[in-house]
Amino acid sequence: MIDLRLLREDPDRVRASQRARGEDVDLVDALLAADERRRSSGSRFDELRNEQKTLGKQIPKAQGEEKAELLKRASVLSAEVKAADAAQNEAKEEADRLLASLANLIDPEAPVGGEEDFVTLEEIGTPRDFAAEGFEARDHVELGRLLGAIDTERAAKVSGARFYYLTGVGALLELALVNMAVAQAVEAGFSPMITPALVKPRAMEGTGFLGQAAENVFRLEQDDFYLVGTSEVALAGYHMDEIIDADRLPLRYAGFSPCFRREAGTYGKDTRGIIRVHQFDKVEMFVYTTPEEAEAEHRRLLQWEKDFLNALELPYRVIDVASGDLGASAARKFDIEAWIPTQGKYREVTSTSNTTEYQSRRLSIRMRGEGGVRPLATLNGTLVAVPRTIVAILENHQQADGSVAVPKALRPFLGGRELLEPVGT
Repeated sequence: MIDLRLLREDPDRVRASQRARGEDVDLVDALLAADERRRSSGSRFDELRNEQKTLGKQIPKAQGEEKAELLKRASVLSAEVKAADAAQNEAKEEADRLLASLANLIDPEAPVGGEEDFVTLEEIGTPRDFAAEGFEARDHVELGRLLGAIDTERAAKVSGARFYYLTGVGALLELALVNMAVAQAVEAGFSPMITPALVKPRAMEGTGFLGQAAENVFRLEQDDFYLVGTSEVALAGYHMDEIIDADRLPLRYAGFSPCFRREAGTYGKDTRGIIRVHQFDKVEMFVYTTPEEAEAEHRRLLQWEKDFLNALELPYRVIDVASGDLGASAARKFDIEAWIPTQGKYREVTSTSNTTEYQSRRLSIRMRGEGGVRPLATLNGTLVAVPRTIVAILENHQQADGSVAVPKALRPFLGGRELLEPVGT
């Protein structure tokens, strides 16, 4: 959540952020009104309680009619205190509810607009010209079948649409990518973690995934658990309700977990193959740092993602995501999109977000330094989301005979394999 003091001092900035996101601007005024009610009702409660305490000291000393009057006032005052307490609690609940529904303030540098209004920051690598090489590129579904690596038909039989099996070299390829990502993260100073896939409501809500993104979240109602869509949730919740000494920052974690997404509202999109699925594995970077260092850390996360894609020898572009396409917790987000030859376009494979103090305020995570105790900043970045990365590798590194060249950096994690060959060859 945002800082209430900032809302009171500069409501126009908050209104502008909501407007840029395409969110409800009236929410700002409703929150200001609720905050004023909370403060005034709190003051009224304090006044009545002070009077009640004073009266409590006077009654034992009073006599006769004076005591009777004081007792009468005490009876009335008791009812007024209860009413004021109820009003205070009601106003606080309303203010808290509205504050929790308010999105993070966007970074002034983020482009304003909708999904298509992103800004391309750079393009790395050159897409192959398969026609010039004398053959037509196969898509990842066909390549997966030839290699015995992907089976969506049997997955549909077992689990339904948007599920898949990785088999043979497909399974080995996932493990290789995960191990390569973890190795890079450890070398960069991250602590590897295997995180829970089931979390309590507070962790999911605290990271901002129960607002506009709620339709994509799987919930186990009987047990009141949520299935995470990213290990960001568990990593953000790891230090909730804690105060971290500033000299320990930054804390960098690399979490591996299965991820689950309902993909609500995307029916009919990417139904072929493993680009948009309900379950996948991912290695996620997560950082706790000072608010002053957050912007520089965001750039570092982006560079680590680029290093990984560069090592896989994939052509890609980096985009600065527009305000209307940001998640509720992100102040700014960079996406990396790999070139997918058979689609003739770039598709997102990683992203990194600066969530500033938004998540730490919601999860009560603070830092202790020379300036006292205050909220810290959190950031996240995907190092590898397995299915889409496999798609990009298969399609970009395919050969005319249906085999796939293994990028040099990945070979040590695949037992030295230089080529993934069609089954039976």
